[in-house]
Amino acid sequence: MSLSSPRSLNTPRGRFAYREGGDPDGQPLVMIHGWPESSYCWAAVAEHLDPRYRIIAPDLRGLGDSDRSDGLAHYRKQALAGDVISLLDPLGIEDFFLAGHDWGGVVAQEIALAAPERVRKLVIMNIAIINNRKGNQEVIDTVRAGSASVYWYQHFLQTPDLPEAMIPGNEEPWLRHFLRAAHGRTFPEEALQEYVRMFRIPGTAGASANYYRTFRDDAKRWASIAGHVWPMPGLYIYGNRDKVILPQYLNHIEDCFESIHVEEVDAGHFLQEEQPAEVAGHLDRFLAD
Repeated sequence: MSLSSPRSLNTPRGRFAYREGGDPDGQPLVMIHGWPESSYCWAAVAEHLDPRYRIIAPDLRGLGDSDRSDGLAHYRKQALAGDVISLLDPLGIEDFFLAGHDWGGVVAQEIALAAPERVRKLVIMNIAIINNRKGNQEVIDTVRAGSASVYWYQHFLQTPDLPEAMIPGNEEPWLRHFLRAAHGRTFPEEALQEYVRMFRIPGTAGASANYYRTFRDDAKRWASIAGHVWPMPGLYIYGNRDKVILPQYLNHIEDCFESIHVEEVDAGHFLQEEQPAEVAGHLDRFLAD
């Protein structure tokens, strides 16, 4: 199946864009992108998925074609989850399968916290499990024991005013740095150009940086849910060549779910665009069980 061009919907929380595909009467599958991408990141995966699902792929606030908003509070992940729910409600989406990659995986977890009765199954891809205090601490210990140079961009984005001053006019080289050829598999050029278009929308540099500027506030919140156990069945799909999301993030993951299955994909961080057919296969098998 294919995804539509972006559509937009005004909600009480703002204007949000989304892509849709599959069977309009099918079981909803909500797919949430991460940074520095948009809902377009799921286009290649959708081509390989069983067409019986109704895909809803939102553009998160500050990215894609959704609102760019001032103020850090809008970019805390609990708030972004509220944005997604505010989009799903007028679309008539009650219960749904839920998948998220990168920051979208964190937003997916916040949705599952806010409305667990609506999330039938939860899929997380290459991001921390927010209630996995032990595993996440082991990542911190590993990073502190070695070189943290790979995380330079996070410090850059957290610096006040610097991304806003340096990214505009340099969108393509900025994005090519993160999305360039990965381990012999070239990142799709059409996807890169879509994200360049998106980053050229005024306000994107600062809005996207706010995903990282709110991290400390998010982390304080997550420390309070360390004992939470996800009640819905879970799947973690891991691109095993990722240099930022380390294998230690998977340590103790079984303590965080009533039921969790882990699949590895020979890919880097952007596994849904590097290996879309394999990712779609894992999704189909898990959702069909």
